[in-house]
Amino acid sequence: MNQEQIGQLLDPELINTYLIPWGIRIALALAIFVIGRWIAKVVVRFAERMMGKARLDDMLIAFLGNILYTVLLLVVVIAALDQLGVQTTSLLAVFGAAGLAIGLALKDSLANFSSGVMLIIFRPFKAGDLIEAAGITGIVEEVRIFNTLFRTADNREIIVPNSHIYAGPIVNVSARPTRRIDMVFGIGYEDDIKKARQLIEAAFAADERILKDPAPAVAMAELADSSVNFNVRPWVKSEDYWAVRSDLMERIKLSFDENGISIPYPQQDVYMHNVA
Repeated sequence: MNQEQIGQLLDPELINTYLIPWGIRIALALAIFVIGRWIAKVVVRFAERMMGKARLDDMLIAFLGNILYTVLLLVVVIAALDQLGVQTTSLLAVFGAAGLAIGLALKDSLANFSSGVMLIIFRPFKAGDLIEAAGITGIVEEVRIFNTLFRTADNREIIVPNSHIYAGPIVNVSARPTRRIDMVFGIGYEDDIKKARQLIEAAFAADERILKDPAPAVAMAELADSSVNFNVRPWVKSEDYWAVRSDLMERIKLSFDENGISIPYPQQDVYMHNVA
């Protein structure tokens, strides 16, 4: 760069007319953006604290907090652009037209958003519930704007679009304080049915986690091809379901073995005839 070009850059009129005003505008716009974003975070934290004191669901608080932060950040960006001299009125009109086009292009995302709003409003489940939805069984960690985060029993994270959840059946395993364990035990046709029933009822009495009300039930289910089947249906607290189910199956199997009650498996008799 020669001296003439340097002199042009250092021209007082150029500096006073363009460089200093635009430098101030850019600095103010950056300050508005940085400070505005910080204020938005403070406002969101305050709003979440107030909603927490109102004892709203944690999932609802997080969802509303995300929406509030997005709206406030949009306001901050518009204010920063206005400081730079951008015509925000025209810009909003452009955003509106672009929003319509984007909305048509992103209808699936909008469906996920609206489904998320419905899930938050009607609350078929809450954070921490074990549910079955969209072919997934897991604990709900968080309902976000467009998707829901699940944690499976083997500690995997699965993200499911909200529209897939809201459009299908939702089974909330944790909704009720108690659950019924449904099991089927088969004994041989030659075994003592009354004794088998007594052994199952004794297994109920041996486990304090099995509830007395509703009372556990043992009922004849069917005379199957290879066994006489019993429906075994005790009631337990929801959090004890899997532990009691596993322990009860083991206890009944060992009790049957000790008392000569067989648990037959499907079998087929084949007769061979020699043809002369």
